Amino acid sequence: MKFETDVHVARGLGSAKSGVHHWIIQRVTAIALIPLSLWFTCAFIVLVTAPYEYAREWLSTPWAVTFSILFIFLIFYHGYLGMRVIWEDYVPQTSTKWALLIGTKILSTLMAVLGIVSILKVFIS
Repeated sequence: MKFETDVHVARGLGSAKSGVHHWIIQRVTAIALIPLSLWFTCAFIVLVTAPYEYAREWLSTPWAVTFSILFIFLIFYHGYLGMRVIWEDYVPQTSTKWALLIGTKILSTLMAVLGIVSILKVFIS
């Protein structure tokens, strides 16, 4: 019979301080996405029926490009952070968990870069 407390068993499991940073960053991105999502929704409603030339002219303004790039970056980063928590908490196999984490990071990065490059292409041309 072992007489160990829960604290004694948990001591060898590492530090818990990195989770606080992840939690704070996820909340900050969520708060930043609230006004950006409202802006994006309003812009989308206006531009969905607008002629192509008007939409292109609108996306050529510095403010629209800045907010669009910020929205794309934050939406994919926030999504990655959320999926990371899901994979870490609910996938028991270590190899599957790492494959999903790496795949999610690569896919999120590629999609964010694709969106940002597309916006910059319209802005520059």
